[in-house]
Amino acid sequence: MTEISQRKADHIHLALQAEHQAATSAGFDRIRFEHCAIPELHVDEVDCSTVFLNQYCSAPLIIGAMTGGCEHGEAINRHLAEAAEQCQIPMALGSQRAALQEGLAQDVRRWAPKAILLGNIGATQLQQHGVELAQRAVDSVQANAMIIHLNPLQELVQPNGDRDWRGVLDAIEACCATLSVPVIIKEVGSGIGPSSAQRLIDVGVSWIEVAGRGGTSWASIENARIEQTREQQIAAPFLDWGMDTAQLIPRVRSQSSQLGLIASGGLRDGLDIARSLRLGANISAMAQPFLQPALESTEAVIEKIEILREQLRWAMFLTGSKNLKKLQSAPLLPM
Repeated sequence: MTEISQRKADHIHLALQAEHQAATSAGFDRIRFEHCAIPELHVDEVDCSTVFLNQYCSAPLIIGAMTGGCEHGEAINRHLAEAAEQCQIPMALGSQRAALQEGLAQDVRRWAPKAILLGNIGATQLQQHGVELAQRAVDSVQANAMIIHLNPLQELVQPNGDRDWRGVLDAIEACCATLSVPVIIKEVGSGIGPSSAQRLIDVGVSWIEVAGRGGTSWASIENARIEQTREQQIAAPFLDWGMDTAQLIPRVRSQSSQLGLIASGGLRDGLDIARSLRLGANISAMAQPFLQPALESTEAVIEKIEILREQLRWAMFLTGSKNLKKLQSAPLLPM
């Protein structure tokens, strides 16, 4: 197994462990809807479908980026892709760097011929290899859009991680201008704040995934892989670094009413999806809640999607929201 493949396998193992989930919540527990005691709806009327990248989705939910290029990666991606296809929701791939560098087959489209698939490469890989790498990643899976992930904290903690982030914004601008599909910029758990969001909007980014603090801590995961005590001591104060997802969503939304905004980072159930949409997101993404089901079977992933979708429908019913547009203006209780 190569160094990259081993790292990806370690990531899967560690992401399942509770100690690598953020010590603080994403902030959604502080967001409370006003209960509607008179919904004036039949629950079967509640419609949680949406449109993403000009395609129908049965729910405002993306299977978030998880893994790529390791021993378990193919089975995980097959289960996720087949579930995404059957349930009509999008799926984001894990980083494609390993697969592209090692010439591994990426057959995800075979399992999800009609689903929305989101490719994924790191911002520093884009900076180093240019738009050509991003286009190869798109072509290899016939992606509908390309995620470029920002992970400066993870790279600092990671042994031999990328330390040179000069020119990343220029590389993103070039990608937005020339790539054949839309570009989505995401963080991996520390969040994209309003200042960074504005810089991204200014260079042509039309979709941002905030990926705030509250979910899986990649700094903690990378720290667990460090063998040198000195490096662990340096990283220790930063393991909970970042901005809460629930606080980020309205602040980033205030930068632009036209921005496509994806909520992720610590969403754990359908009520969190409802809260994120009410705060200003267009759609949400979850990764960690799907990891254990993905290790089991396609059916386990489908069951998880159906549970999340039904939880969202309950939240909509209990706020008197017949559709997602109504949910976006559902009354909230003062914090």
